[in-house]
Amino acid sequence: MEDHSAMFREHLSLKGKSSNTLESYMRDISQLNRFLELHGIAKVSEITDKLISKYVEYLQANGKSASTVIRTLASARSYFQFLQGLGMLDVNPAANIKLPKQEKKLPEILTGKETELLLSQPNLGDSKGCRDKAMMEILYATGIRVSELIDLDVSDLNVQINIIHCHNAKAERVIPIYPMAAKAAADYLSRVRSVIVTDKNNKALFTNMNGERLTRQGFWKIIKQYTQQANIKKDITPHTLRHSFAAHLLENGAQLKDIQEMLGHADISSTQVYAQLMRDKYTNAYKKYHPRAK
Repeated sequence: MEDHSAMFREHLSLKGKSSNTLESYMRDISQLNRFLELHGIAKVSEITDKLISKYVEYLQANGKSASTVIRTLASARSYFQFLQGLGMLDVNPAANIKLPKQEKKLPEILTGKETELLLSQPNLGDSKGCRDKAMMEILYATGIRVSELIDLDVSDLNVQINIIHCHNAKAERVIPIYPMAAKAAADYLSRVRSVIVTDKNNKALFTNMNGERLTRQGFWKIIKQYTQQANIKKDITPHTLRHSFAAHLLENGAQLKDIQEMLGHADISSTQVYAQLMRDKYTNAYKKYHPRAK
C-alpha cells in the first residue's frame, strides 16, 4: 500500500496543527492503511467509497465509539482531500460516507467541595508537590487546555499582575489568575524550577523532575494520582478541571461570551454545553426537592 502520510504530516504541520493533532491524524491514517493492505489495496487510486464504508463497519464491529469512528473518518477525508489536491485521486472516497450518530454526552465536572479537595492533595513540603499544586491551580484558574498548560513558557506567566499569556497556532489570549494560583506558581518558580532546571535556554514553565518540559501523559498521571488520593469516585481527566472552571463561572453569574473568550472556543456553540449542564442540574434539583414536583 502506498504510504503518503509523511507528506500529509508535513502539510498539516505547515498549516499550524499542534503536535497532538498531528499524532492523532497519523495514528488514524496508519490504521486505515493497514486495513487497506489486508484488502489487497496497493495504490491509493484503488480505494473506493465501498471499501471506506466497510472500514467504518469494521471499526464499529470492533467496539469503537461513535466519536472515535467520526474522528477517524474525518482524518481519512482530510488525507484523501490532500491526495486529491496532488492529483493522486480523482474523487475523495470518504467524502460521502454517512457518519454514525453520536450521543451527546455532557462533560463530567467537580463540585466546589471536590475541587477544593483535589487541589489540596499535593504535599507542598516537597518539590513535586509544589510543582503539582502550581499546575493544578493554574489549570483551574484559567480553564486552559492541558496542551496549552504544558506549552506555557516562563515568560507567559506574570505573577505581579496575575495573568497568563496563552497562545497556540490559531489564537492568543490573556487570562487572569486568582491570587492563590499566582502564589502557588511563584512558589514553584523560586523553590523548585530554579533548582531542577539548569539549562538557561529551557523556556518551559512546567517541567518534570529532570528539568524537561512536562508531557500530556505525565500530567494525566498526576491528576489520576491525586484523584485516587482524594478518594473522588468520578472519572476525572485533565480536561475535567477545564470543564469545572467553565461550569463554576457560569453557575456564579459569568456570561457565556466571556467564558467563550477565556476558553478559546471559536464557536459559542461549544460553550453552550455548560449552559445545558447547569439547566440539567437545576432541573434535577427542582424535581428532587420541590414538594409538588415529586
